[in-house]
Amino acid sequence: MTPLNSDIRQYLLVTGNYWAFTLTDGALRMLIVLHFYSLGFSPLAIASLFLFYEFFGVVTNLVGGWLGARLGLNKTMNIGLFVQVSALLMLLVPADWLTVIWVMAAQALSGIAKDLNKMSAKSSLKLLLPESAQGALYKWVAILTGSKNALKGVGFFLGGLLLSLWGFTGAIASMAGLLALVWLSSQLLLKKDLGKSSFKPKFKDLLSKSRAVNQLSAARMFLFGARDVWFVIALPLYLSSQFQWSHTEVGSFLALWVIGYGLVQSIAPLITGSGKSNNPGAGSDPKTLPDGKTALLWASLLCTIPLLISVAITYSSAPLLWLIGGLMLFGAVFAVNSSLHSYLIVSYAGRDGVSLDVGFYYMANAMGRLIGTLLSGWVYQAYGLSACLWISSSFLFATVLVSIGLPRLQIECTKDA
Repeated sequence: MTPLNSDIRQYLLVTGNYWAFTLTDGALRMLIVLHFYSLGFSPLAIASLFLFYEFFGVVTNLVGGWLGARLGLNKTMNIGLFVQVSALLMLLVPADWLTVIWVMAAQALSGIAKDLNKMSAKSSLKLLLPESAQGALYKWVAILTGSKNALKGVGFFLGGLLLSLWGFTGAIASMAGLLALVWLSSQLLLKKDLGKSSFKPKFKDLLSKSRAVNQLSAARMFLFGARDVWFVIALPLYLSSQFQWSHTEVGSFLALWVIGYGLVQSIAPLITGSGKSNNPGAGSDPKTLPDGKTALLWASLLCTIPLLISVAITYSSAPLLWLIGGLMLFGAVFAVNSSLHSYLIVSYAGRDGVSLDVGFYYMANAMGRLIGTLLSGWVYQAYGLSACLWISSSFLFATVLVSIGLPRLQIECTKDA
């Protein structure tokens, strides 16, 4: 990387855009959860505010991969930034206009923007490294994924802090102004169309033809459904209602959790034993790289943790202590699972039109988040946090079952159909 060639400079610009977007995305989520809860919205009503966010994430990942292959990944990145600024501006209307339908529409735009950015950034990595540099690819994907989630944690903290200091309108206005500057800079600096395929993909190409990609996508859907079914709505409301935590305290705690989660993601190659080589890009040994067996092992380790947390907070005299400890353990093991999946999809995807496979995979990711978010609000309102944790473990068991069929040597399944 010294001196930086034009491809690396372009990728660093894409990463910088992604980081800036992630800050506003995390802050906006925390702002909406805490602000509308303080207005008296029920957990199910708050969950419904994110319905379009997750639903349009599903659609965007599917269609966004096709757009990235036809237009280039930098263009889809810039479109995502512009759409996110528009979503923030929608929330600056008078308070009387902030109905459930209006906020859902703004969140729909935000969901579109988020997944255009994620798909663009993750797909770019595939094109900047040779096919033989799988070890380097794993490390780069882990660093990108981990840093993004660490910044999202900072965004959670920022959202809670800004809400306390400036109120909902002031917080939204400041984020919109910052991201508008990033978008203008991106228009000037991002010039190369990374990811533009050599063919013109048709709509029938949106669905992946790779067995490995399809299986990994199914595992990803259940994995992220298992996280969001208790983390997105149920956990912050539980902390606020059961322990009387303030907005800043809830935002700060979740921020620290996500930052730690992101840091673990970034060092996943060391944890899984696949980052020992000093020069992995010079032809890595496939035997040292993660494959389907690795993904199965780590999903199995995660499977029972939510159940143990549920039992502990139900029968212990110190439920908060057990909840925080269990959440730390869950976050660390989940982070390794997420990082492994993020590497495997980039590895499995074909180089020409890479965004098609990556977009399909993150469509499944968004579907899992959609299911988890809806269940998080409804199940928590009806049955409480423990029920959300039981559902989380059942989703993780489904992840284990699907992961059994993942290819054992990932190097053999890049072109698998």
